[in-house]
Amino acid sequence: MIRSVVLGTGAYLPARIMTNADFEGLVDTNQQWIVERTGIERRHIAADGELTSDLAVKAGQEAIAEADIAPDSIDLVILATTTPDDTMPSTATKVQHRLGITKGAAFDINAACSGFVYAMSVANSFILSGQAKRVLVIGAETYSRILDWTDRTTCILFGDGAAAIVLEAQEGDRGVLFSGIHSDGQYTGLLATNGGISSTMTAGKMFMAGKEIFRHAVSKMPAAVEEGMAAIGLPLSAIDWLVPHQANMRILRGVAQKLHIGEEKVIATVAHHANTSAASIPLALHVASRDGRIKAGHLIACPALGAGLTWGCTIVRW
Repeated sequence: MIRSVVLGTGAYLPARIMTNADFEGLVDTNQQWIVERTGIERRHIAADGELTSDLAVKAGQEAIAEADIAPDSIDLVILATTTPDDTMPSTATKVQHRLGITKGAAFDINAACSGFVYAMSVANSFILSGQAKRVLVIGAETYSRILDWTDRTTCILFGDGAAAIVLEAQEGDRGVLFSGIHSDGQYTGLLATNGGISSTMTAGKMFMAGKEIFRHAVSKMPAAVEEGMAAIGLPLSAIDWLVPHQANMRILRGVAQKLHIGEEKVIATVAHHANTSAASIPLALHVASRDGRIKAGHLIACPALGAGLTWGCTIVRW
């Protein structure tokens, strides 16, 4: 059976670090409050003039190097982002060119914090259909550009970053075993920006109904994992690592508890980079594969929920 196997991962976080203490002069908060409510200790902020494409290119370069392949052997580039460089062209095409990839196609996907799961689902479909042999999937965000720095409920939660995965068509038992995605547009008002090209001719700033998003996250993300495990015919106990969207620690713990998965099986990196939206799951995968926690053969479940509302889960045999 042909599967989409992970060949390599890469990541990039901007050099500038913003700690919780840095918010004390901006909004009514402090280090203890942020850590207790979110588990976040710091986030990375893109430098002036540092674009989403810059972050994506650096993450892509590292993933390609780890995969030990020629850039021009990649058939497709999928960039998950809510913060593209420009309205057009797609940021993925700029990344494709800068990485030296000259064949195939490149396009963006906007599913907010579910972007990586959506991109993996599309990449897997291309590979299973035979339309691509190698796909570079990148999640990259510069959320600092759409934050309202006077809104305590959102500005403390997000950061900038990028991470990438190279997938290759191979025969065998390893690779993507399941990738399911969902959306429900009746909840668009729970997490959004107050602007857009067609509506206000500006990108707008983010706003969020935090309690409602939490409620949906701790119900829909576990349900997506259960759906995937049922589809592949394995019990939840077969999961070696749960790698959820890194929103905040309360959500990560809530998802794990619903699935009866111990915290020792949860990969959590949110403390070090905050919520990086589409980049958060691949960032966590990159960290855990590099430090040796994730090993070949491990079964990994990656659920996410984002604006839309969008949600889903990818299950991978590493």
